[in-house]
Amino acid sequence: MIYKQFKELELSCLGMGAMRLPTKEINGQMTIDTKAAEEMIAYAYEQGINYFDTAWGYHNGESELVLGKALARFPRESWYLADKFPGYDLNNMDKAPYIFEEQLGKCAVDYFDFYLIHNVCEMNIDAYLDEQYGIRQYFVEQKAGGTIRHLGFSAHGSVEVMRRFLDSYGDNMEFCQLQLNFLDWEFQDAKAKVALLEEYQIPVWVMEPMRGGQLATLSQDDALKLKTLRPTEKITAWSFRFIQSLPGVVVTLTGASTMEQLRGNILAYQEEKALSDNEMEILLQIGRGIVAKTSLPCTACRYCVEHCPQHL
Repeated sequence: MIYKQFKELELSCLGMGAMRLPTKEINGQMTIDTKAAEEMIAYAYEQGINYFDTAWGYHNGESELVLGKALARFPRESWYLADKFPGYDLNNMDKAPYIFEEQLGKCAVDYFDFYLIHNVCEMNIDAYLDEQYGIRQYFVEQKAGGTIRHLGFSAHGSVEVMRRFLDSYGDNMEFCQLQLNFLDWEFQDAKAKVALLEEYQIPVWVMEPMRGGQLATLSQDDALKLKTLRPTEKITAWSFRFIQSLPGVVVTLTGASTMEQLRGNILAYQEEKALSDNEMEILLQIGRGIVAKTSLPCTACRYCVEHCPQHL
């Protein structure tokens, strides 16, 4: 496993996200397959992953419970846990103290190593900047009190929205989590977002490196182009090689749903194999081609469904 320095910590460059844990059906309802999830979390830990990421809304609230229980088997100082304030739902804006205390209890921890102001975007930026909710003040106080060790944010909004957020919160933000992959580098202007964070000297955490699995399988023609460049490289590894080629990235999250996916992703982080300029351009061309053929490239996070103001 490759590690990178962040302040006083050595973080595994590959972190495990708990948004897409394995599931099974019980009484007609989909729920986390706890046994399979615990096996994956233990395997990730044993293979050197020390960064684990969850959130209030993942798996309808189950994710925090399952991840906290699974990690409790290992010494607390040997792993780092990240959780998030669910600002994707505007109804939560005045509930920060309640939600945060609940999260500590669900994860069975006394503090979070990393905590994120979640999903900064066009929908919620005004609320995040509205001082009546006291969101920034509350989480800065939690950091001062030790229940948060490192405070950051995640963003799905435009560069302009991110700049508005940073103009207000920037002095308190230590890292930023972005949707970053070779498709969104241009499609969602992730390149400009990375440049903005560099301007503020904020390191990058990566989510959706394979866009919810969309980039794990390519067309036969696109796969052949990559095979010609690196005959032994797996298609899934190309997404990680792209990330490994970007300065400023510290942690990249894998949202693996199966042990097979997790093993493959860990294998890609046994060593860094950055892309050449030619390889980078060909990969970006493939990303452009995917966008041109797809009406709506989607990661299936379901935020737009669960919190749609029109109840679509």
